[in-house]
Amino acid sequence: MHPTLAEPNMTKTGVNKADEQAKAIQKILITQPKPESEKSPYFELARKFNVELDFYPFIRLEGIPAREFRKQKIEIQNYTAVVFTSRNAIDHFFRMCEEMKVNVSQDTKYFCITEAVALYLQKFILYRKRKVFYGADGTNKSMFDAINKHKGNEKFMYVCSENQQDNEIVNWLKSNNCEFVLAFMYRTQSADVKEILMKTEYDVICFFTPSGVKSLFDNLPKYKQNGIILGAFGNNTSKAIEDAGLQLEIKAPQPQAPSMVAALDQFLALAAKKK
Repeated sequence: MHPTLAEPNMTKTGVNKADEQAKAIQKILITQPKPESEKSPYFELARKFNVELDFYPFIRLEGIPAREFRKQKIEIQNYTAVVFTSRNAIDHFFRMCEEMKVNVSQDTKYFCITEAVALYLQKFILYRKRKVFYGADGTNKSMFDAINKHKGNEKFMYVCSENQQDNEIVNWLKSNNCEFVLAFMYRTQSADVKEILMKTEYDVICFFTPSGVKSLFDNLPKYKQNGIILGAFGNNTSKAIEDAGLQLEIKAPQPQAPSMVAALDQFLALAAKKK
């Protein structure tokens, strides 16, 4: 099926096209960069179900320079805790500190959305569990549980994109009377992926940010789902897909699927049983 041609979502028999397609999934598009490690669980997934995975990031990040960041009037050294929801946020935080010649205190606490994001801090700091915390299952709620134990004594900096913040995190910090600031250190731009979408027919497309969903329509303004199965990581991404009038089939994180890989594994296993 071609992504720009309109087709009804239901077959003549009343079977949802996504369910019908799931029985013969062959090509999956992951809208993120290809993992550097050959041991990535994505590659294990591809071998397990004999599917082809393509990796193309739908967004590109542009770092906000220090001279522009100064206009936000944020004194980084005044904040005792930093909230990270991605490795990109970590990269840009320490880049900004270097550009502004800020020495981060060894007592700074770091609150991360997942263990994988938390472990990435080892690239920049001496990793100590007493100052690095992360959610147990990759959800905002589990990260909030970690923050909740320390919120009374900390001043939080939520490092995020200028045009993409997680409103659930912002609202939680507000409603729980946390002293915090939004620190915009990078911005997201839509990548040019029109040719990729036009030349290849994917059975599944997985998104990880609302900006990725926006990029889809920036590239194909008249995009129609046509039975393609869509996956989303994170509540905001799920909402962006549904707000666009698209049908969402695969959601993560969930209690039994803390990652997109786990969610895909469950979906493909279920599809295999239907054959």
